[in-house]
Amino acid sequence: MPDAMPPRAVPAPNLDFRDFVRPGDFVVLGQSCAEPVTLTQRLLADRADLGGITCFIGIPAGETVKPEHADHIRFVSYCGTGSNRALAAAGALEVYPGHYSTLPEFVSRADVVLVQCAPPDARGCYSLGLADDYLTAAIDSARVVVAEVNDQVPVTPGARHLTDRDIDIVIRTSRPVAESPAAPPTPETTAIGAFVASIVPDGATLQFGIGSVPEAVLGALGVRNDLGIHSGILTDAAVELIDKGVVTNVRKTTDRGVSVAAVLIGTRRLFEHVHRNPAVSLRPITYTHDPERLAAQHRFVAINSAVEVDLTGQVNAEVAGGRYVGAVGGGGEFLRAAARSNGGLPIIALPSTAGSRSRIVDRLSGPVSIARSDAGIVVTEFGIADLRGLPLTERRERMLAIAHPDQRDVLRAMASNW
Repeated sequence: MPDAMPPRAVPAPNLDFRDFVRPGDFVVLGQSCAEPVTLTQRLLADRADLGGITCFIGIPAGETVKPEHADHIRFVSYCGTGSNRALAAAGALEVYPGHYSTLPEFVSRADVVLVQCAPPDARGCYSLGLADDYLTAAIDSARVVVAEVNDQVPVTPGARHLTDRDIDIVIRTSRPVAESPAAPPTPETTAIGAFVASIVPDGATLQFGIGSVPEAVLGALGVRNDLGIHSGILTDAAVELIDKGVVTNVRKTTDRGVSVAAVLIGTRRLFEHVHRNPAVSLRPITYTHDPERLAAQHRFVAINSAVEVDLTGQVNAEVAGGRYVGAVGGGGEFLRAAARSNGGLPIIALPSTAGSRSRIVDRLSGPVSIARSDAGIVVTEFGIADLRGLPLTERRERMLAIAHPDQRDVLRAMASNW
């Protein structure tokens, strides 16, 4: 087989998307800290000349994409987090309401993929470095792959490595990777973290979502021993547990000794930790969200948050105040896996209120992201409600007990019979 032709190298200022993007194309971008910011900015600058395209965007780390960019681009995302909220509020974001595990199939229709990579090693391999998740599926199906090769991207073990055969166009940059620092804890999230930590056993394998509540939970787990990580994301708070020796991964059923995630969301501390670290593995969604692999983990503990939970255990993780702010994500999939795992814990944790509004409700104000048939353990700053194996009347009593005290009488009076 002849050697692959090297990708076309283009100086960043000379990149013209009109050379390879066709009207109607579906363009997929790396998400969060893996966003190829230089490429995104250039694409947005060229948008009026591209004949109308659709862009799939994930969790934003910054505010590169703004509502005004929707004049010539149709934006689609699985989430309304971060600056995507402004897009949604402006009616400029279409939502894909599928489970996270279905994203590889959804993005496999990609025509063009924009990724950020580390420089090639001696074998000519470019590490995706900051995210594999759904990018592998998009890369394998796209007509054109454009890589921003940034010498500040870490080389992460397990991450998809591209070669010249995979890349059509390269631009080279040297810029700090987009960071996504965690929000500071509040008294409420600190209390929630302590409650959740009190039921997490030594040797558990953790999955955790994005946001202040899962971060607070990780921050409270410093007294545990031999925890493992198999999660959609890896964060600074997880690195803190690794550095303290709390996370060792020695009791995991699979990938023993290794923390597994699909995307890195954090700061330079995280990026430096994963660089050439054999105790970390960045994998695609088909691996991180595989239901059999998850359920097989000993003591698999899923920790996710929500917008609101009703008195029967139904979860709305997507819409608040009529606006799309969250995602279906992988919460339901992880909860089901934790319920099947030997010693597993399916946990939804959230503050009891948002301002004066109760987040423990009689009826959801948004969609049912997770059915009550998948309900497990719900935690607020007022305690723990284990709903597993309970009929509706007993579920209501346990949920009322963890609602804000000022809301309990109103909720009890409103409580439905179903």
